[in-house]
Amino acid sequence: MGDRTQLLTILLASRYRQPLPIIAGVLVATLGNHLLAALAGYYVSSFLDAPWFRYLIGASFIAMAAWVLIPDKQSDAATTASRRGVFLTTVIAFFIVEMGDKTQIATAALAARFASVWVVAAGTTTGMMLANIPATLFGDAITRIMPLWVIRYVSAAIYAVLGAASLAETAGYLR
Repeated sequence: MGDRTQLLTILLASRYRQPLPIIAGVLVATLGNHLLAALAGYYVSSFLDAPWFRYLIGASFIAMAAWVLIPDKQSDAATTASRRGVFLTTVIAFFIVEMGDKTQIATAALAARFASVWVVAAGTTTGMMLANIPATLFGDAITRIMPLWVIRYVSAAIYAVLGAASLAETAGYLR
């Protein structure tokens, strides 16, 4: 929440003022990106099915908790003029900006942890849409009601809890 993809969505919405093609573009880009990330996480986990790898996954969630507290810079991907149309501009810009983003890394980690490409990709895509549809429709109003720093801290807390639970389960405390 409050990362560069959400900022990109707000920027696209304020620039083009066409929410439906932007939402559709975000959906297509996210599905493609998260399927690739989930596949990568799934296949990596099948090669590294050891307790140390499960500890690494748990620790990665805790690292995500710290990383999410660092604000992202706004992307320039949407500031250049485009002849491709709103939908294609959104797909391309969103897919590129999502590469290596926190949600893509979290998707790979979830797929590695739960070994389910389709369920993880569907869940993370749903989460991205739940975050980006309101950003498209009400971006300015949302940031006036709830500052991004609050959203960042709540997200960090969720990642930290997921990481701690994963570490505790691997260590045998949660069975």
